[in-house]
Amino acid sequence: MKKVVLLLLLTLPLVTIAQNKIKETQVPKSVLISLDKKYDSYKVKTWYKSPGQYIAEFSTDGQNGRAYFTHNGDWQYTTFPTKQADCPTAMNSYFLDNYPGYRIRSIEYVEQMDGDVYYRMMIVKTGVGFSDNELIFDPRGRLQKSNAPDPDAVKREYYTLNNPDDNDEGQDERLRNLKSNKGGKRPAPVEDTPEVVNVDTTAAIMAHFRKICPESKLTTIPEWVNRVGGRVVAYYYNRQGVEMEEVYDVASEAHMMTGKVLDKDHYTAAIVKYLNQKYKGEKYKIERMIVYTYDSKWRIDGKKPKPYTYVVISQKVKGLGNKLQYTRMEFDASGNFTNLLAQPIDKNDIQ
Repeated sequence: MKKVVLLLLLTLPLVTIAQNKIKETQVPKSVLISLDKKYDSYKVKTWYKSPGQYIAEFSTDGQNGRAYFTHNGDWQYTTFPTKQADCPTAMNSYFLDNYPGYRIRSIEYVEQMDGDVYYRMMIVKTGVGFSDNELIFDPRGRLQKSNAPDPDAVKREYYTLNNPDDNDEGQDERLRNLKSNKGGKRPAPVEDTPEVVNVDTTAAIMAHFRKICPESKLTTIPEWVNRVGGRVVAYYYNRQGVEMEEVYDVASEAHMMTGKVLDKDHYTAAIVKYLNQKYKGEKYKIERMIVYTYDSKWRIDGKKPKPYTYVVISQKVKGLGNKLQYTRMEFDASGNFTNLLAQPIDKNDIQ
């Protein structure tokens, strides 16, 4: 449930801007210094200049990309062309299931100056004279932003053209069963049987949640998810726009703890210091930092446990292209490292 902030209108215009090839001697020193700071090892193939920008076409860790800088030398963003086969399954499935009769023109993995990373897929309707459309997905393949036509309208038009003799009822049935394929050919009807995962909430758990989190204190409908260890958690945003979690024990139906997701300006200083020392000389990004505080009535071996902090960091792994490796850690109330986790805590955790 991470908020994704995309500066597309400022950084990635759909209109192509004229770019002139230049020599490295024509590139300002401030731009060269910024490129050195951003990437440890790289090789520039070509430099380009466009109005207000300098662009380095380069390779790093076996990947080709383009890094964009302002005329003052500030790094703006970098794009890496990406194959469809290397994209998250959820992302590919979304395109195939929702845009029959369209083809993928290009896919890029984008790193932005504000720390956001995402996939940018450009699609176009098969035929002549159609405009490109843009789909933005987060690193897990979840759609974040799109200027493409409404998927239901696309599927209805596609099946109307391919099944002119169908009545409205027949078309609706085909739309429900739509599973498109890459070639845009007419697919065979497939029964839609979505997987349903029951969440282990009970009347007592729901009643307690409504008591401590009435609708007046929420800005989103809570999302309930099963968590490892016999727990169930409600993800929501409070009135201040802060991402929160309420964790319950399924067996006892008791409220265990509350989680608060910290923003970058409020990261625990001791934890940041530890990470900087542990990963000295390495690049990493803090994906999530959550402070968990136990309920006043919750006890472990007769004692109320102390608060702790859960942290997820990501790193690029050399030789794996743009794939990220995630490390999960826990810290005590003083910011001291206590534990290393081997897997995500639930399906909403960073994968």
